[in-house]
Amino acid sequence: MKLEDLGYNDKLQKLRVENNLSDFEIGRVIAEHKERYIVKTENGEYEAEITGNLRYSAKSRIDFPAVGDWVALTTYDTEFSVIQKILTRLSMITRQAVGQFGEIQIIATNIDYAFLIQAVDRDFNINRLERYLTICYSSKVKPIIVLTKIDLINEQKITEIKDSIKQRIKDTAVFAISNQTHDGYEALKKYIEKGKTYCMLGSSGVGKSTLLNNLSGKTLMRTDTISQSTNKGRHITSHRELIVLESGGILVDNPGMREVGITDTSRGLETTFDRIIRLSLNCKFNDCTHINEVGCSVIEAVENGEIDKKSYENYLKMEREKAHFESTVEEKRKKDKEFGKVIKNYKKYMRKN
Repeated sequence: MKLEDLGYNDKLQKLRVENNLSDFEIGRVIAEHKERYIVKTENGEYEAEITGNLRYSAKSRIDFPAVGDWVALTTYDTEFSVIQKILTRLSMITRQAVGQFGEIQIIATNIDYAFLIQAVDRDFNINRLERYLTICYSSKVKPIIVLTKIDLINEQKITEIKDSIKQRIKDTAVFAISNQTHDGYEALKKYIEKGKTYCMLGSSGVGKSTLLNNLSGKTLMRTDTISQSTNKGRHITSHRELIVLESGGILVDNPGMREVGITDTSRGLETTFDRIIRLSLNCKFNDCTHINEVGCSVIEAVENGEIDKKSYENYLKMEREKAHFESTVEEKRKKDKEFGKVIKNYKKYMRKN
């Protein structure tokens, strides 16, 4: 297998040269298991760990390798190699780490497209789709909406769901498929380009791994039977893994996500809710919060039906969440800085005494 088959391109080659990494073997992280990594190169797959220097210099979990990363490594044998450096990421999909305020969790890196997967029977939720869109836009990843389990509803209901998406979400491809009958698969397969990397974002039980199995033509991920109580597949994906399809596309399977906390700085929200952002330029006050101010163009647009009320409410919720996350990060950064000063003064004291 050539590096190009894993998504290697001229940009990555340039980064390799600029960082003086030509003497190291280059590979891509295809799986991660508690800080042990599987790296695929032109010569095969290697188990790898990071150097002590990488571990010591890491300021947060983001500085560790993740599935999708391109790395320079020294190989010894298939069971042992050492990752020397992570090439600069061309894109990085993240979310707020569950239960860890101010911390970021990497979902996947160097992604070109993201399949936003929702089942049409019980999982369908446009608010969640807008959340996934925000993550994609802030990560410079192009979103593709995939509706699964269409065999469980009739054509009229499918049309209604598609129309409801188009009313709130513009310029995003929407595919409706059945993992059972394979309806819609041919259209979706045509969208998958050789050498491009795709990841799958969605809740547990929406059919991500069945989709992966069907696209690959192999049983790569196990899926359990349907739960009678929830009508959802009891899927067991517990880690991220990168797989090269026979068509040439590259797919990352992710565990289902119950919580999708955004880490957006502004670009993602601005793109997802671009109509609200454009209207906000006409508000009477520059610091308008679009909640209860007089002369607010956004509120006026909601009242006259120009802006969907649920989309507006979702925007306000995510804006509050973004502000809270940013303040938490700033507070954490301040505490780390103060702690650093304490350590520095302590070392200075020890040297004198």
